Amino acid sequence: MTTHTEAEIASQPSCWRRAVASVPADALPRQGERVAVVGCGTSWFIAMAYAVLRERAGHGETDAFAASEAPIDRSYDRVLALTRSGTTTEVLELLARTTTQTTAITADANTPIMQAADQVVVLDYADERSVVQTRFATTQLALLRASLGEDLTQAVEDAEAALAAPLPDELVRAEQFSFLGTGWSVGLAQEAALKMREASRSWTEAYPAMEYRHGPISIAAPGRVTWMLGTAPEGLRAQVEETGGTFFETALDPMAELIRAQRVAVARAFAQGLNPDEPMHLTRSVILSS
Repeated sequence: MTTHTEAEIASQPSCWRRAVASVPADALPRQGERVAVVGCGTSWFIAMAYAVLRERAGHGETDAFAASEAPIDRSYDRVLALTRSGTTTEVLELLARTTTQTTAITADANTPIMQAADQVVVLDYADERSVVQTRFATTQLALLRASLGEDLTQAVEDAEAALAAPLPDELVRAEQFSFLGTGWSVGLAQEAALKMREASRSWTEAYPAMEYRHGPISIAAPGRVTWMLGTAPEGLRAQVEETGGTFFETALDPMAELIRAQRVAVARAFAQGLNPDEPMHLTRSVILSS
């Protein structure tokens, strides 16, 4: 029987195509605006990726914050809040305090976020039944990438390849993972590590690729995997392989490579007798009591 998580992972290419075809004309940050992007957990990591992409595309200064730590007293033109559930306490509290123009991206139009933000983009077709967030995260990033003028045709094809490829046994059986990224894929590396923790309770870490040499590489060893999302800095593969550890890297778009990490997380959950639809100690939304 296919779990909700598996079905949602498999639906990502179609969700990305739909997002690219329906970029809203006015709700998202405009070129030249100074923007703060906020979220919690997965949404924070997607915010990190988008912030780098937006600045690199020349659309304006963009900062990413965990919603609980966002300095909203700074001079921003817009706050962009990412929230699948539309009910996350930290996001709603931040929007209630700021006087800045606000936009939210959510999956559920029947939640408090609809009144909390000035404008809301609803991606209800990418909503999920599972607690572990997969397709909503990547679909909102596909939407945001398309809003910057990116052509995601290759990314969608790469996503389909990531879904079709068999999973290397060394990834399913690995003792430990270090996910690495550069630029916008640093946020995706953090998200890949989070998925592995949530679904399979695996020992995972994440770093900017160049920072991995500054200490974390000391844990590389046989049976452990250093997984690069994007193109690795020259010489890094050789340094990891000298430790006896496995260095894993492909030419896929980093967002598509994240899909492979999601699949590995689910496979590892099954190998341990865990249900990826019911991760331990987690709920779909974090709602804090007053």
